[in-house]
Amino acid sequence: MSAVTDAVRVTPSGGRIGQSIRDSLVVAKRNLIRMIRIPEVVIFGLIQPIMFVVLFSYVFGGSMDIGGSTSPEVYREFLMAGIFAQTVTFATAGAGAGIAEDMHKGLVDRFRSLPMARGAVLTGRTLADLVQTALTLLVLAVVALLVGWRTHTSAGEVLGAFALLLLTGYAFTWIGAVIGLSVRTPEAATSGGLVWLFPVTFVSNAFVDSSNMTPWLRHIADWNPFSATVQACRELFGNPGVSTSDAWPMQHAVWASLIYSVLIIAVFRTLAVRKYRSAAA
Repeated sequence: MSAVTDAVRVTPSGGRIGQSIRDSLVVAKRNLIRMIRIPEVVIFGLIQPIMFVVLFSYVFGGSMDIGGSTSPEVYREFLMAGIFAQTVTFATAGAGAGIAEDMHKGLVDRFRSLPMARGAVLTGRTLADLVQTALTLLVLAVVALLVGWRTHTSAGEVLGAFALLLLTGYAFTWIGAVIGLSVRTPEAATSGGLVWLFPVTFVSNAFVDSSNMTPWLRHIADWNPFSATVQACRELFGNPGVSTSDAWPMQHAVWASLIYSVLIIAVFRTLAVRKYRSAAA
């Protein structure tokens, strides 16, 4: 709890925003130290996306028609944007479980007794999860390169795609925060964090070409915020799978991904802070 006590020693200066930033960084440091001390959490978080890459690449590669081609190499390049996006969104379940565990153990009551910004506890937690997500993406990108994934654009566009992925992941962790604050146990938070993620990630363009779906399902997939990020990444990576849909998010995928992420953060951060304040009241 040394990181927590450090928050008390910091002399408030720079107004509420400055204090909120400092408090958030202290909480983020506390959570990062906790991750280092429990490395199996990070390791298991890395294993799952790696398994998805290998299984989808070699099980479905060669059986999917992508732009008229059934080449396994084409499908691997088509697949990776979806796997990257799925990985960052699945971090939602971990974020919700972590917050629920802190609530369950009474850590919220300890933070409440400190002279710190109310939203800093949640912001610090989500920032720490963002660092873990970035590490996972780095390892996953290396694995993807080993199985044959390649990019065909500039370094700036590739980095832009990963920045979009991290922003999407950060936005979704706020949904996890709301779930974690709404349930009683970490187990319920994990289940609640996953049950809605499966339809979001699979009713999308992540693993199959949405043009092959029935019209009503394709419409849902094309307007899915998750699909916008996947499509944006494919465009920025130069990978196959450019959508022929006339839906606005598919035609302006980068902007759609940015707008969706900002809206999700604005809405769910507000809800999460309100729930935190009521839970700590």
